Order: sequence, then structure tokens, then C-alpha cells
Amino acid sequence: MSFLSPSSATLFFSATNPRVSLSPTSTPSSLRSRSIFRRFPYLAFSRAANAAAETFEDKKWSSSSTTRPVSGSEFGYSHTFIDAQSEQDLLSGIQREVEAGTLPKHVAHSMEELYQNYKNAVFQSGNPHAEDIVLSNMRVAFDRMFLDVKEPFEFSPYHEAIREPFDYYKFGQNYIRPLIDFRESYVGNVYLFSEIEQQLKQGENVILISNHQSEADPAVIALLLETTNPHISENIIYVAGDRVITDPLCKPFSMGRDLLCVYSKKHMNDVPELADMKRRANTRSLKEMALLLRGGSKVIWIAPSGGRDRPDPITNQWFPAPFDATSLDNMRRLVDHAGVVGHIYPLAILCHDIMPPPPQVEKEIGEKRLISFNGTGISLAPEINFQKATASCGSPEEAKAAYSQALYDSVCQQYNVLQSAINGAKGLQASTPSISLSQPLQCLD
Repeated sequence: MSFLSPSSATLFFSATNPRVSLSPTSTPSSLRSRSIFRRFPYLAFSRAANAAAETFEDKKWSSSSTTRPVSGSEFGYSHTFIDAQSEQDLLSGIQREVEAGTLPKHVAHSMEELYQNYKNAVFQSGNPHAEDIVLSNMRVAFDRMFLDVKEPFEFSPYHEAIREPFDYYKFGQNYIRPLIDFRESYVGNVYLFSEIEQQLKQGENVILISNHQSEADPAVIALLLETTNPHISENIIYVAGDRVITDPLCKPFSMGRDLLCVYSKKHMNDVPELADMKRRANTRSLKEMALLLRGGSKVIWIAPSGGRDRPDPITNQWFPAPFDATSLDNMRRLVDHAGVVGHIYPLAILCHDIMPPPPQVEKEIGEKRLISFNGTGISLAPEINFQKATASCGSPEEAKAAYSQALYDSVCQQYNVLQSAINGAKGLQASTPSISLSQPLQCLD
């Protein structure tokens, strides 16, 4: 069969740092049985490691519990951060590690900047527990980031979310949750997500063709669905560019997601001597995807634009970036050749205000993270069948373009509804006959 091209623009977002490799000797997922304790031996001593992910914010917002944060010394990597009792403790801890030569200055600067931006965003929410939420979440985040600086984690072509002994998935959910204004957040056509769950239970595959807005996309999708469709929330496999698996501030969040890791076509030749290695790594990732699809019951998210949406430089208006027709067609053919029934759905996401990307694509790792408290939205439209969408086309090239356009048009239509509901302040009244908005039942205290 024909795989997606290793240099396909659909799959590859941004990349330059060769420090973390997509291991050439990785075993296919069906045969893999690697031990996280072997890679992180310091975790083996503690049965309480998962408590680190259960932050104060999780307890306070998701239940009526008033329990104080668990003492970090029971489960953290470094007492420098996990035992911090105040903002001063956290920030002075960064400086101490810099002076000790254990934390690079550029990473330290990014951590300080992240703290201030995260703090400002959480305080925007008006939550009376904002100070505790910030301290609790940031001390765990800094602990995980510092761990990766000291013991860099290497992602395999197919990375399975690390849920124990430390639950990186829960950590990521709890970190993003206080940034979402759930009163101004919406889900379009929630019934279709239930349809997808039934298809997955029947052993069928589902592909979500989506626009891409921020590094927080996976958490936003999972948070907006965790009440109604928790199986989807926790089992989406994201096709991810290697920036999110190389940046030490981003890696801990990526470790909590199921990922197919790839190198971006846009940056394939940034370092010419690494181009062949990147192509080989992409080929391995595509083989992993083929194996996953053959096994059935997989839901895979992919952004055919090849990167995050960005605002128009003149109007400053946000809109889904155009899809790459060839890459999308390659994905479709992969699904068709899996030997398992597959469905392709158009998904729209609006969340750029929470964590917007830089105005232009940057080559260097370590972008500035602007953060804010804002409403978000996702919407799903009925699956688009290739044969029906291209019945009148006269050639394969025409069919490829028509199918890509049909999916893109649907994403744009849904995006406009979300835009009207959230930024246009129309709320549920923005619903249309084909896009019915609802609000997630999420801690609206």
C-alpha cells in the first residue's frame, strides 16, 4: 500500500532540535513493552506519584472538596519546586538552580515568563482560589520541566500517554482547566461525538480532520468532552510536530497525550545534515500509524494545514489555515487500506486566545507563551464520504482537491458559528440548523 509521503505537509508542523530523536530502533506499538520505571528510576520509590497531578485546582473546581494540596515532597522530582510554599519560593528556586549550573539560563527565563503569564491569566478568571491554583499548578509544572532538563525524555514514533506512576494526562488537564471560561465555551453537535464512540466500540476507525490553533488544542478538546464523552477525551491520538516533543516547557504536557510524532516539511531542511534522519523518522511514524489503523478502534486527530492558524496580518482576524489536498488524500488512502471500516469527520476548534502562537513561524525552539483566560469551542460535522463528495469529478486530481475543499469548507462553517458564539457574544443563539451548540457541564460555580 501507499503511505503518506514522509515529507507530507499534513503531518509535519515545526522542528529543528535534533536532541530528541524519534528512535530508529523503536518497535511497533503492537510489540512494545517498555518500562517507564527503567527510564525514570527515581519514580519507582513512590506510590504517591500520581498525587502530583491531582492539583488544588482539580479538587476545588471539579468537586466540593476543600482539601489542601498534597505535600509535594511525597511525589516530586526536586524539592526545589515541588515543596515551594509561595511565589517567592518558586522564583528563587529557579535562580538557585541557575547558579548551581543545573538549569540553563534561557530555560530559566522562559520559566519565569511562563509563571507570570499563567498567573495573570488565572487571575483574570476571578476565581477566589486563583493564588492557590497558580502555586499548585506551577510548582508541579516546574518540577516536571526541571526533570526533563536533567533527564530528557525521548519520544518514540508512537508515544502512548504516561498515566503512571505520574499521571501526565491529568496534569495537563488540570493546568489548562483554569484558563477556560466554561461559561463562554461551546460544543457543536455533541451527538456526533457519541456516534463516534459507538463506531470505536464496533472496532472502526475515526479520523478527525481539524484546524489547529494552539499548543493547548489537545487539552481543550479533552476538557470540553470529558463530561459527555470521556472515552474520546482520553483516547485521541494526535499527529504532532516535533516542536512539542523537544521544547522542555512543552514536553511534560505532550507526555500525557497519545502522539504520532513527526517532523515538519516546513523545517525538513533547516539543518541539511539532519534531513535524511527526519525523513526516516517520519517513515517510521507512518508505519506506526498504519499498524494502529489496522488494529481498529482508533481515533486520530490531524491538522492538514501543517501548522497552527494565524491571524491575518492586515485585519488581525483569525481563520482556519488552508488544508493541503495531497496530504489529506494520502491520509484518506491510509484509512482505506487499513482493512477496517474508517470514518473521516471535519472538526473545528477555536481556542487561540488561550495560548496564541507567535505571529510568524519560528525556527528556534522556545517561543514566548502568551496566555489568557477565555472561552473556547469545538464543533463536529457529519462525516464526509469521499465517493459522494467527488462523484462528479473527472480525474483523481480533481477529486483530491474537491474532497479537501469539502472538509475545509465544513471546518470553516463550524468555525464561524463558534466565532459568533464566543467572540460575537451570541452564545447558544449562534446555533444553525446544521450546527447545534451546547455547553459542557463543567464546574460553573
